Amino acid sequence: MIVTLTPNPSIDRSITVPDLRPGEVNRATDSRIDPGGKGINVSRALAAQGSTTTAVFPSGGPEGHLMEELLTGASVPHAPVPVAGTLRMNVALLEPDGTTTKVNEPGPVLGPDDVEALLATTLATYAVPSAPGADPAARGWLVGCGSLPPGAPADLFAQLVRRGHEAGALVAVDTSGAPLHPAVAAGPDLIKPNLEELEELVGRRLPTLGDVRDAARSLVDGGVGTVVVSLGSDGALLVDATSLVHAAARVDAPLSTVGAGDCLLAGCLDALSRGLPAADVVSAGVRWGSAAVALPGSAVPTPDDLAHVQAVLTLDPDLTRSLS
Repeated sequence: MIVTLTPNPSIDRSITVPDLRPGEVNRATDSRIDPGGKGINVSRALAAQGSTTTAVFPSGGPEGHLMEELLTGASVPHAPVPVAGTLRMNVALLEPDGTTTKVNEPGPVLGPDDVEALLATTLATYAVPSAPGADPAARGWLVGCGSLPPGAPADLFAQLVRRGHEAGALVAVDTSGAPLHPAVAAGPDLIKPNLEELEELVGRRLPTLGDVRDAARSLVDGGVGTVVVSLGSDGALLVDATSLVHAAARVDAPLSTVGAGDCLLAGCLDALSRGLPAADVVSAGVRWGSAAVALPGSAVPTPDDLAHVQAVLTLDPDLTRSLS
């Protein structure tokens, strides 16, 4: 079981424009609405591939009802937590060359009771299949993802890590900014920063693959189980206590980068939940993420989409390589 917690979900409206011209009237050629938010996207991707997952999130207002309807229609198991506020609606403007411009709303204000209800529901949804210390393939995951809405404490994901470990779960975190630092200090089993987030976390520029390796290794030495760094067109790098693996995949016709990193994380978690080795974990993540880039809006890949994507693995990557 992989349970995702998304404290600040959204309804994602993706609008395609032939050539975005700021300050002018732009006429769309296409649009779509998807359930959004990092954890929501992770659960959507997992469900599309047949993995067992449940999405936990606050739900309120008309957008909350729409979110539940969209997830039901997509056959994504979910456990909404009622709140007084209204879910946000995010807008992504997509251009034919893959350029994406996003406008994100702040989300509903969460009080202490709302936060506790989200954490309690996440833990209650997770069913411990075995005792702590068992084979990781037999243990489930809790996944804290995305930004925090107004009112949520900065250590929300750190609380998830601590309480998840007490329940015998493995815990992954994918967030940025203020919530990331306390979450990392709590010792999650996996984090998935992109290059900018990793640079912010370690407080320095990381211009080469070797710099990324060194930064990720310092986090592993500090108590993080596995670091998977998404590098956009440069692929992804996985670092843990014994492994260093780079993977990349070519995307000939990119349509949208929205949710691609979430699909990468979903692919990694799916492989980890099946007990696969590090090379297969990062390979799966890159394949899932690359397949998502070739889809419109924040659509998630199906098994048929993955069948057309091949990842190139490197166990001894060129650490002097400059990153784009």
